[in-house]
Amino acid sequence: MKGPAVYPGTFDPITNGHIDLIHRTLRIFDRVIVAIAPSLRKAPFFTAEERLEMAREATRGMRGVQVETFDGLLVAYVRRMRGVAVIRGLRAVSDFEFELQMALMNRRLDHAVETVFMMPSEEYTFLTSSIVKEVASVGGSVKGLVPPAVERHLKARYGKKTRP
Repeated sequence: MKGPAVYPGTFDPITNGHIDLIHRTLRIFDRVIVAIAPSLRKAPFFTAEERLEMAREATRGMRGVQVETFDGLLVAYVRRMRGVAVIRGLRAVSDFEFELQMALMNRRLDHAVETVFMMPSEEYTFLTSSIVKEVASVGGSVKGLVPPAVERHLKARYGKKTRP
């Protein structure tokens, strides 16, 4: 492709479902920018710096992946990065309505930026950052659901040993 794809999100925290979509994106695009955003609708559990650190550690060694934080309008960021597409994950039909609205608004703001919807592997269709945090908060194991760096951060934050 002629430019990078931008995969935006709060990534609070990044999960193996996100990593799966990054790998899938790299099958189509030579580069992907994982763009960690503040959230106006959510109060992130981890700071932007912590989310950046975890995402960078989780993608270390992945050729063609760049991880950054951004603030402001997504299409302005995509333009600034010379991106050609926004990557959005769809786990279920319930994700589609919101994602369609956002894609159409982004298209209205900048018709040159395309949105590409991608589905994760079946093993990750249920996985959300919220579920991961909830399981970790009560001492449940998140092994295999998140990269090792995220698992360490969750254990440190919650200060509990995990149960199977």
